[in-house]
Amino acid sequence: MANHKSALKRIRSNNAKRLRNRYQAKSTRTFIKKLRTTTDKASAEELLKQVSSMLDKLAKRNIIHKNKAANNKSKLTKYVNSL
Repeated sequence: MANHKSALKRIRSNNAKRLRNRYQAKSTRTFIKKLRTTTDKASAEELLKQVSSMLDKLAKRNIIHKNKAANNKSKLTKYVNSL
């Protein structure tokens, strides 16, 4: 167990940040699944804008790697264009 006040606070704040990051990453994955199951091109294009924005935010905050975000966006764009 931590002995210093600052270490105890760090444990609490790290846990809060971890939960926030997991929530954002999970909700982004849910939107990606929703986009992949969409067959309507118009709604898929709207979803793609939203998902691309979410992926960019995750990459900017170092929740996911920037290359992973770029790869996901590329694959999703290819999928939407094929509809």
